[in-house]
Amino acid sequence: MSTPRAQSDASQVYRRYLSAVMLHGHAGAKACGLGATDLYALNILELSGAMTPGELGARTGLTTGPTTRLIDRLEQAGYVRRAPAPSDRRKVIVEPIGKPAELDRVMAPARQKIGELLAGYPPEQRDVLFDYFARAADAYQQAAEHLRTDEPA
Repeated sequence: MSTPRAQSDASQVYRRYLSAVMLHGHAGAKACGLGATDLYALNILELSGAMTPGELGARTGLTTGPTTRLIDRLEQAGYVRRAPAPSDRRKVIVEPIGKPAELDRVMAPARQKIGELLAGYPPEQRDVLFDYFARAADAYQQAAEHLRTDEPA
């Protein structure tokens, strides 16, 4: 059974972890001449594939104008392209163009270090960690969706 002290310490450790991840994301984006939202949008596109500007706006939490400017910046930087939607050529989809080499170079040291940390765990503990990551990602996405739907109009 965990004590209130242990729960408090766990909360602080977890918050410190999340802050470090966010700080690294911001620093990595800045090192590549991107904004944090630009990096986040690229990650969404890499993980989910091509989508409409409206879908990208919903996933990033941006309204129409800022989403258009985001796509303009990413397109100008050579990270994405606009293309006609295969199902309806009147619509546009945003497609990632390969992997941004500069971004991969900037993020490589942290990715390597995290890979080494994970490799230090036995397989059964890694399974638990990856299960947690998957479940936590779903929980955060659901919570974000709940917050978006509860926002005042």
